[in-house]
Amino acid sequence: MSHKTGLSKKRVELLTDGIFAVVMTLLVLDISVPQISSSHDAMDSAAAGTELLNGLFDLWPKLLSFGISFIILAIYWLAHHRQFYYIKHVDRTLIWINFMFLMATCLFPFSASLLGEYSQQQISIFVFGANSIIIASFLSVQWWYALSHYSTLVHENLDPIIKTISLRRLLFGIIVYLIAIGISFVDVHLSVYFFALILVSAFMPDKIMHRMTFGALAGKK
Repeated sequence: MSHKTGLSKKRVELLTDGIFAVVMTLLVLDISVPQISSSHDAMDSAAAGTELLNGLFDLWPKLLSFGISFIILAIYWLAHHRQFYYIKHVDRTLIWINFMFLMATCLFPFSASLLGEYSQQQISIFVFGANSIIIASFLSVQWWYALSHYSTLVHENLDPIIKTISLRRLLFGIIVYLIAIGISFVDVHLSVYFFALILVSAFMPDKIMHRMTFGALAGKK
């Protein structure tokens, strides 16, 4: 807890972890067990099995939306965790930025459900992408604010690469979302799969991300 503000960093982390746990769980509630016709009798199990299999195949848009959405939320949770590893104190402004980040995160199950139900509609791509951009933007603002109050909020002697790599990963994600939204005006199906490129920023080593976003010269520093 910061003795100057009376605000606890630990409480912010606990609230964030709790909301992410609920939000990530809510994603799966959009996937319902397929219903088959009650007219099938015991002698017609093959037909019932075929109908059930077809029903499972019909769920693929929702399963795809669930997979992409869960991974995106996991990436954002990890980014938040990395930020608060280096943030040593919080103030009222930082907490309210975090609240805005969490509010946008709470809307994500709705955006994911819309994408899963209407994956062929461009407006679904736009809402899902816009929601993702807003989450990433608030997370970026949060880190920028913490760094701008370097002497009070973050650890001293912080590696310069660590200072910027979080922003660069988030920027990469925002660019992916913007491109996906743009592609949706031409090919809706392709834009859905394009969201999966956010995995690149999640698993790419820091040094490579550093080079990709700011050039080879920056990566050598």
